[in-house]
Amino acid sequence: MANWENFKKTVFYSEKTGFMLDFGGMGLDDEYLSAMSGKIAAALEGMDRLDAGEVVNVDEKRMVGHYWLRNSAKAPTPELKAEIDGCLSRVKAFAKDVHEGKILSGTGKKFKNVIVAGIGGSSLGPVFVDKALATPEDKMKLYFLDNTDPDGMDKVFAAVLPELDETLTVVISKSGGTIETRNCQEEAKAFYRKNGLDFSKFAVCVTGTGSKLYNTAKGEGWIDIFPMWDWVGGRTSVMSAVGLLPLSLKGLDIDAFLRGAADMDELNRNHDVMNNPAAIASLGWYKCSGGVGGETMVVLPYKDSLDLFAKYLQQLVMESLGKELDLEGRLVKQGLAVLGNKGTSDQHSYVQQLVGGPDNVFVTFVQVLKDREGASATVGEDSTSGDYLNAFMLGTKKALESHGKRTMTMTVPTVDAYNVGQLIAIFERSVGIYANLIGINAYHQPAVEFGKKAAGGLIATKNAAYSALKKAGRPMTARELASEIDADAEDVFRLMLHLANNSGELKMDWASDVTESTFGVK
Repeated sequence: MANWENFKKTVFYSEKTGFMLDFGGMGLDDEYLSAMSGKIAAALEGMDRLDAGEVVNVDEKRMVGHYWLRNSAKAPTPELKAEIDGCLSRVKAFAKDVHEGKILSGTGKKFKNVIVAGIGGSSLGPVFVDKALATPEDKMKLYFLDNTDPDGMDKVFAAVLPELDETLTVVISKSGGTIETRNCQEEAKAFYRKNGLDFSKFAVCVTGTGSKLYNTAKGEGWIDIFPMWDWVGGRTSVMSAVGLLPLSLKGLDIDAFLRGAADMDELNRNHDVMNNPAAIASLGWYKCSGGVGGETMVVLPYKDSLDLFAKYLQQLVMESLGKELDLEGRLVKQGLAVLGNKGTSDQHSYVQQLVGGPDNVFVTFVQVLKDREGASATVGEDSTSGDYLNAFMLGTKKALESHGKRTMTMTVPTVDAYNVGQLIAIFERSVGIYANLIGINAYHQPAVEFGKKAAGGLIATKNAAYSALKKAGRPMTARELASEIDADAEDVFRLMLHLANNSGELKMDWASDVTESTFGVK
């Protein structure tokens, strides 16, 4: 009975939303909660200021307003409320006109498919929700160009080719300068052109007003342009036009999606900590990490349709919390790593290490109560497949806890637009509260720019090396070529190795010592 009494104290349930959080496995005892009362109160006050429009993204001097997207009444000014409401209305009207054939393709046909071109926050959310809520009744099929991988693009192009003149392309980039998205856009444009179609008559975009992409779409006469605001970060943009436009074209009930998030947000604004599920979750994260990061959060949804949830959360959590400096500029090296699979696949992949390995993980189970539409067959021992799925989840939870590992379980009634909205919203708010607890800026990503700048420099090196080879008129080793253009020899070797395998104008003569291979223009 002692365990039952403890369970009663450590389970949160919202009758309104149907969401339940069992945090009994996180070690949040009365002593810990008392010790953390001041910190969590300050963290929640910080979230109140964020909601009110305070510039909390101090590095970029921006407000953080993704919570206003699902409840525009929370926006700090009437002008912002009007922008949010206006965008939502435009998205709905556009999708309706496409579905009804009032907006047609450049050849006068009704659109059947949508290619979504974007990367990171411009794709991870829509991809997750699209798969989670896919049904045979979807009004349009979504395809994603979410990397600058030619082979991946070709697979999408091959899939849509038979209906290319019935395929709409949505290009998503806040700045319009994201290289990967620009590449996807240009590849798509070339593919339409190769097949005798004017890309502009098949394209819409989501971008910032006045961006490179905005000006391109405006200048080329694309079908439409939807806004992307600087107060919405990419990893929290799925409830802006970034996600709502493709998902409404798919046929998703975006009102239910937004309502689920809004209802969860209201729960998470409660200053009574034990009635605030995001506050409870963030306190659990802090308990496991000691407030200094370095832990791994394992997210295990026991539902096939949610198997991309952990991948989506990787960006939300790791880009938000993985920070070198705190708000005072001190070196802190914060972060929580995220990994995940789906139940019960996880039991056949890495649960062995979760149970028996290092004590550097905590696990969040995501339980869905409804197995399927309709009745299930008995498969053995007077039980259904869903009964076994539930038993495996509970068994894994017990095994972890018996080996001293921390767990919590989030439960929703079913996988639908409303409940997926709830799941996204609780993690968004938990990230914000935890960031306040540890004193970091959760809303910028300075380290992401390092790789982008390095890539730009390497493209310049590739072009310089190729020009030097043409000018030399003779084969050269990577070391010789690097000396010629004052570059790193390893960089030159790897750049020319790739170019020789993909360009018809460059050849490579392999040497037994591969580093002494020569490159030359054919």
